[in-house]
Amino acid sequence: MIGKLTGRLDYRAQDHVLIDVRGVGYIVYCSDRTMAALPGVGEAIALYTDMVVREDLMQLYGFTSLVEKEWHRLLTSVQGVGAKVSLAILGALGPDGVSRAIALGDWATVKAAKGVGPKTAQRIVLDLKDKAPGVMAMGGTVADAMDGPGLELVEDAGGAPAAKPSRKAPPKKPSGAAAASAGALSALGNLGYGPSDAAAAVAEAAATYPDADEAELIRAALRLLAPKG
Repeated sequence: MIGKLTGRLDYRAQDHVLIDVRGVGYIVYCSDRTMAALPGVGEAIALYTDMVVREDLMQLYGFTSLVEKEWHRLLTSVQGVGAKVSLAILGALGPDGVSRAIALGDWATVKAAKGVGPKTAQRIVLDLKDKAPGVMAMGGTVADAMDGPGLELVEDAGGAPAAKPSRKAPPKKPSGAAAASAGALSALGNLGYGPSDAAAAVAEAAATYPDADEAELIRAALRLLAPKG
């Protein structure tokens, strides 16, 4: 199983790229959002990958983060959701948007992705709602997984291109919205709130206050979880 590719971007099409890894070219299919985030042709590239093998097919799908890859794995576990539909959902919403929509039970937002009907969207939310807290928490630990030392291309003894870490600053600690949401989710869990309730509250708070830090998200989520009346 191929879980990650690091090399040089040789070619890009509308929905896939060709990555040269030490002289071997790999075709990798990506969501629209991932395609837009990739570097230019000839530059170093690193993608997490998921490999689909069937009797008549062998394809690689690429993701810029482990959170995006995990959502792809979960989405394609839902009946009627294939890789194409999963990429459409991730392309439209992004991994954070998928987390929020599923945590909130917002199937209408999932339905907005191309090729997703209302029944499929409802099935996705129903099947994956209990798994959203785990992926949201995972986001805080890998939020900056791709922001570590850069990559530079060198040639091996045979003259083939290869990628190695460049001498840049060490990896940053997780930060940003994903880390704030993960921290708030953990704090609410420590206070005794159930995973699903905590995830829904954090997701709603994050959608309402996109620039909030962890402490602000916790306060906003607690207000949402407070008994009404």
